[in-house]
Amino acid sequence: GNTMMTHEELVATLLADPEVKAEYDALPPEFELLRMMLQARQAAGLSQADVAARMGTKASAVARLESALISGKHSPSIHTLRRYARAVNRQLEVRLVG
Repeated sequence: GNTMMTHEELVATLLADPEVKAEYDALPPEFELLRMMLQARQAAGLSQADVAARMGTKASAVARLESALISGKHSPSIHTLRRYARAVNRQLEVRLVG
């Protein structure tokens, strides 16, 4: 069988660990977007491949996008985030708050 875990399984497994979950829940504000994106994708019942098809890209690109948001090493463009949001039946709202 395939022993490779999907990203979803990996996240679910990690979040089953209370310490990891605490860290995940304590992620800085920029990760709030990631949380919302992953939740929106799961709520829509879509896999990374489904989202990729809707965005007209490859599943590996969606995986990279999500892992970039987790690692914080790379900031996706607003254009990309907007396309992702549309793919998971959401709208991206970008605001400056004071």
